[in-house]
Amino acid sequence: MTKARSARTTVAALLIVGVLLFPLYWMVNASLQPSTALLETPPRWVPLGGTLDGYQDALSGQGGALLNSTVVAVGTVLLTLAVAVPAAYALSRFSLPGGRTMLFALLLVQMIPGIVMANSLYAVMNTAGILNTYAAMILADSTLAVPFAVLILRAFMVTIPRALTEAAEVDGASPLRVLVSIVLPVSRNAVITSGLFAFLFAWADFLFAVTLNKDDAMQPVTVAIYRFIGAHTADWNGVMATGVIASVPAAVLLVVAQRYVAAGVTGGALKD
Repeated sequence: MTKARSARTTVAALLIVGVLLFPLYWMVNASLQPSTALLETPPRWVPLGGTLDGYQDALSGQGGALLNSTVVAVGTVLLTLAVAVPAAYALSRFSLPGGRTMLFALLLVQMIPGIVMANSLYAVMNTAGILNTYAAMILADSTLAVPFAVLILRAFMVTIPRALTEAAEVDGASPLRVLVSIVLPVSRNAVITSGLFAFLFAWADFLFAVTLNKDDAMQPVTVAIYRFIGAHTADWNGVMATGVIASVPAAVLLVVAQRYVAAGVTGGALKD
């Protein structure tokens, strides 16, 4: 009875995973077929005799956008960690006036609709004269990534035994030395998790990118795909190829950092 129930559970799980992954498979399948083949009835379920023309068109037309997205995403990660790591350390180790209020504010910020933030950021960036620049998009994406990273890092740093940091302080280490030499190595999983999510926030951002950027030369891949579809509605294999290429960096990072993410997210759930 137990084996039969286990088999049914396994089959049900495989069916659910298959349904969830089918859109991804169809995107890859469509990217390898000529545009005319996508209109056939019945459809081709397997890309037999496929073509890489869509990928050639995507790389030639979207190479600059992919580079822009990479610069913005990496810049967002660096800025997010530069702000979030010391902030989380201070909130986890020191009795700061208004510390709980600050944590509540960080939670509250994540509830603000993106369109409201985009309008406000446009006014700020326009006044600062940095519209259509990497700096504007990096700062905008960091407004989403920093609060999340601070919460994740603080939850992890709170669980670090104070004996570790106190021993270093007794030996004469400054707070900065304690953070760099003790806290950061122990918090590796949380740092990787925060950096990964910051990268994904920036890589997948569309609203801030389309609001703060009107220059085609500076557009990230999300905006480029949107405009590519509008200009190539008949070239669906190229559109799908662009989507596949844009998904690869995020997919690779998630697979590589999977075990760090799992440890980083759950590391602050329990405290001894």
